[in-house]
Amino acid sequence: MSKVWFITGSSRGLGREFAQAALSRGDKVAAAARKAADLADLAAAHGDAVLPLELDVTDKDAVFACVARAKEHFGGLDVIVNNAGYAQVGAVEELTEQDLRAQMETNLFGAVWVVQAALPHLREQRSGHIIQLSSAAGLIAMPLGGAYHASKWALEGLNEALAGEVAPFGIKVTIVEPGGFATRKGKNPDPLDNGHMSKADPAYAELRARLGAMAGKQPAGDPAAAARALLKIVDADNPPLRILFGLGFYPMLQKAYADRLENWADWQELSAEAQGA
Repeated sequence: MSKVWFITGSSRGLGREFAQAALSRGDKVAAAARKAADLADLAAAHGDAVLPLELDVTDKDAVFACVARAKEHFGGLDVIVNNAGYAQVGAVEELTEQDLRAQMETNLFGAVWVVQAALPHLREQRSGHIIQLSSAAGLIAMPLGGAYHASKWALEGLNEALAGEVAPFGIKVTIVEPGGFATRKGKNPDPLDNGHMSKADPAYAELRARLGAMAGKQPAGDPAAAARALLKIVDADNPPLRILFGLGFYPMLQKAYADRLENWADWQELSAEAQGA
């Protein structure tokens, strides 16, 4: 049976590929983006199978209205894809309050509003699948990405808790953790040219130069392949709670988790002292 999708951040990148993949197999998509005009070509190509929605996910009332409209328009909702987001770049010392709040408003609170708006409908039908786009940045952290990492680490914990809460209602949750994908004219996005840079402090010039030297050198995954993989996840009887999209970060993640276990083991004696044992 065909599915009804609600996808945020559908104007470009992975969100657009997810929408196209769903539509190409006969599913229906409520496609949300900041500017409805950016969805005109998608609607023209797929007609009534697409419901274009202009949406800023930081506007809670607008989120609830759009989700309700999508449910009414298509008669139900099956797959909720929280894809909207961006990366704030800057050292923790450089972040303004507005930098950090804006990052959290979009990446974290925006996702929460979509989930809260969709859940009553999914619980009523006792089925559905929530897909949360996180990142390898939700599992490890690097210099100059503190705000972005904070938002993605928060989403990881939030959705793990959510999965346990909604499982009794037949609702599934999957956290997708992509590495680098060619979402900008066939290339990975340049972290130093994304429009979300904190005011630079000269003290961190060396770090910025190092980040700039790395830009564009990481393997870039195929967004269309990621979309095909997502179709398999939403069709699976027992989908994963977490899945990496791309294996470029896998060795780094293995080391990071091994280091954490080693660190906790090395300091177990002091951990016991802290408990009064």
